[in-house]
Amino acid sequence: MTFLRTLAIAVGMAASCAAFAHADGVDSINPDVAKRLYNPDMLDPAQPVAASPLQDFKAKNPPPWKIGYASSYAGNTWRAGAMDELQNEIIPKWKELGLISDVVITQSNLSDSTQIQQMRQLVDQGVDAIFVCCSNPTALNQTVQYAYDKGVPVFSMTGYLTAPSAMNSSVNYQVAGFEIGKRLAEELGGEGNVLIVEGIPGTSGSDSQDRGVKAGLATAPGIKIVGSVAGMWTDQIAQGEVQKWLATHPGKLDAIAVQSAAEMGVLRALKQSGRTGVKVTVGGELGALCTWRKNPDLIDAAVQTWPPGDDVQLIWDVMMRTLQGQGPKIQSVLVDPVVLTYEDVAKILPEDCDENSQAWLNVGKDNWGSQAYLNDFFMKPADPTAYKP
Repeated sequence: MTFLRTLAIAVGMAASCAAFAHADGVDSINPDVAKRLYNPDMLDPAQPVAASPLQDFKAKNPPPWKIGYASSYAGNTWRAGAMDELQNEIIPKWKELGLISDVVITQSNLSDSTQIQQMRQLVDQGVDAIFVCCSNPTALNQTVQYAYDKGVPVFSMTGYLTAPSAMNSSVNYQVAGFEIGKRLAEELGGEGNVLIVEGIPGTSGSDSQDRGVKAGLATAPGIKIVGSVAGMWTDQIAQGEVQKWLATHPGKLDAIAVQSAAEMGVLRALKQSGRTGVKVTVGGELGALCTWRKNPDLIDAAVQTWPPGDDVQLIWDVMMRTLQGQGPKIQSVLVDPVVLTYEDVAKILPEDCDENSQAWLNVGKDNWGSQAYLNDFFMKPADPTAYKP
């Protein structure tokens, strides 16, 4: 399949991205990547991009390492996909390599206080590193410092933590959101009414992508945002919220801009309401991609912003490299979104695909933080699977 990379997306939003001021950490990475993904005009203003304080980090113990995963939520298909990759691919592989002994998993169900308590318990139980997912960007900061002071680095995937010692990895959500919004505006011919379905407001990934979507839509003055609901990255919740919105807003609706994982719920809500001809942005849920496969006019392209297996592989590689002493240059490792055309999806999915599938499309390591790409983010890069203490 052909994956179309998103490159100079900032055209039309920023006057110029040829030169800009940025943090010291960005100076040390590939200039093309810095211009594309770390340009302040296209970067969440709170995204940590200073030089990483873990450049000289040394793991407190030799491998095999004990890892903690302090998950904040388990209630959607994306989390299930990430957990499947972790338990069935990553853990067996790295145990066989002799580099990890165990992964201790906790779930906090969107409670910051519970996640804080669980992270402290993981530190006290002797883990060598902790990674988290999609958490509040500031609430965990004192706990991250507590872990750091005890020699336990903390890593955040699909969203950032603002603690100075935390390492982060994700797509640039503002760039991805801008791509989604701008493409949708163009597909509508520059005018129309759009409903926005956010993820979980208050989390960095959701807020960054929402900011980007609105900026992309704003490139066409004829686009009107007629409402916004929180889908909570969960199909069932998004379906209910969109159904309620549609029932109380009978006016013309041209499109819905959705954050995954919620597009299947949105599609069901539209079907139940009897609304037709509404464009719906599509992410990585296979059920939604299948609906697009069977309905080519649904949208022109799908923007992949968080393939779950690829996201957990990305933070795992960043974490293993750091434990091995490779020295991360910068606090946040950002990657490009990946755009799929209808032709790409037609090659991936058969005509008789399942519109109710809860699985996700992963675009693969070569498209989401390849070894060569990650090498540029470390002082002493090496293949982490070949590590010999």
